[in-house]
Amino acid sequence: MSLIAQDSKANITARFARHVSSGKVDFFQQFGVDVIFGKREGVYLWDLSGQRLIDCHCNGGVFNLGHRHPRVIAALKRALDELDIGNHHFVSEHRARLAERLTALCPGDLKRVIFGVSGGEAIDTAIKLARGYTGRGKIISARGGYHGHTGFALATGDEFYSQPFAPLPSGFAQIPFGDLDALDAALDDDTAAVIFETIPATMGIVVPPDDFFAGVRARCDRAGALMIIDEVQTGLGRCGDIWGINTYGVIPDILVTAKGLAGGIYPITATIYRDPLDEFWRQYPFIHVSTFGGSEVGCYAALEVLNILEEPEFLPHVRQMAELFRAGFARLQQNHPLLVEVRQRGLMMGLKLASPMLGPLMTLAGLKMGLLTIYANYDQSVNQMLPPLTIQADEVAQVLDILERMLRWLEQTTHVEK
Repeated sequence: MSLIAQDSKANITARFARHVSSGKVDFFQQFGVDVIFGKREGVYLWDLSGQRLIDCHCNGGVFNLGHRHPRVIAALKRALDELDIGNHHFVSEHRARLAERLTALCPGDLKRVIFGVSGGEAIDTAIKLARGYTGRGKIISARGGYHGHTGFALATGDEFYSQPFAPLPSGFAQIPFGDLDALDAALDDDTAAVIFETIPATMGIVVPPDDFFAGVRARCDRAGALMIIDEVQTGLGRCGDIWGINTYGVIPDILVTAKGLAGGIYPITATIYRDPLDEFWRQYPFIHVSTFGGSEVGCYAALEVLNILEEPEFLPHVRQMAELFRAGFARLQQNHPLLVEVRQRGLMMGLKLASPMLGPLMTLAGLKMGLLTIYANYDQSVNQMLPPLTIQADEVAQVLDILERMLRWLEQTTHVEK
């Protein structure tokens, strides 16, 4: 029996509203969104009604390898024949193997790993390490950034998500992203760490100046503060290199990876840090635990994700597809005045429209025309475009064709002339 469409859409929605989230159901019904995902494969999702969508949201990079990648599924099935989640208190063969492979992909002396199950947990771990190692309390982040919904991670993000849960943990300060003068003013003797997303997605796929992260690195070094880079969405090939920060030629003290590491199949995240910082955990080896973090079956599946990522043709393919999108976006921008800016680094892409009201309309148009793309929450004029890294040239052409129709519909709906 299929696990999909065991009930009608109406009954599924009612059950979800009754037992999971009435607020989400209310929101989607208000805007006429009636989508429940059923079958999924490669770059495609199917609604229970049978409509096919090309997934250019990918849940923020969870589906970097597309949906249900057969090699990752096969790896998890093999792991389930012998393994379970393991016991986080003890030495683990499979955590050790994954950590060795993961750090081999990192620059400099980023050679240590702590595993978790969510991006927020991995950010919390990074902040705990920064405070524990430095003995300082202040954490500087970007205004409008997003690092997760958990405790310390929540305090680093925008108040849209954090304010309802005040009072928040103390010691957090925010500055405009990309502003080195503001960073100079915020850094002081109590600063434990500076944390930024390489390219803040929820802010609207904001690509920083090329010299920004080099400037952050230099200032952190002078202040004795740690540099934390959030690669939850930009990591594991999304920007055309293993890590987005590699494209800026900078090595952080702590790097956080999450969504893509799971291969869309089994949740696993990692906080990767420089060798000298291990001095703190060596003193307190049991002070931080994660019962399900780095589950052994998940480690085995994640190893297959890295196997795919390390194939010689993988990253060149990402860069080739990025160039196809770049050329296509240029044509769209030339023909459609509503598209005022293209933001792109590899396949981390954002389309900025002429008005904040157009972002949600663009998302609705995509759902009607066969493309899943979500507007950025802090800048609703921007639609995020994060297709699977495995997307092929013919599928890029399909995406660009649908975007053409979406923009034409927006122009007709909002009465904007070419």
